[in-house]
Amino acid sequence: MKLPSQRQLRAGELIRHALMGILAREEFDDPHLHGVPVTITEVRVSPDLKHSTAYCAPLGGGERTEEVVSALNRAQRFLRGRLSQEIDFKFAPTLRFMADESFEEARKIDELLASPRVRRDLDGDR
Repeated sequence: MKLPSQRQLRAGELIRHALMGILAREEFDDPHLHGVPVTITEVRVSPDLKHSTAYCAPLGGGERTEEVVSALNRAQRFLRGRLSQEIDFKFAPTLRFMADESFEEARKIDELLASPRVRRDLDGDR
């Protein structure tokens, strides 16, 4: 798998910052987005900068993640229009939102490391 270029990384970070600003300022009619603080943790951009995938999660996580991701994907045309006003790209990239599962994975690893079985193995090495 090819690693992203500096250009892709920089563009992704610009898009992430712009999306965070848009989500903080705009009011949405969608009940799944109304009053829900959303964080965009990462934006990955295609090499031609025409397509982007934004990894997001509602603050606090929980069961609402899929609802929020679906709502953001429904609002992607609106967000793309606002994004084109915020960033100075030749083309505004298409947006696709996906749930960021890294927080859940980190929680599972913490629970695993804190389990008595693993703790016993770690303490037995000393």
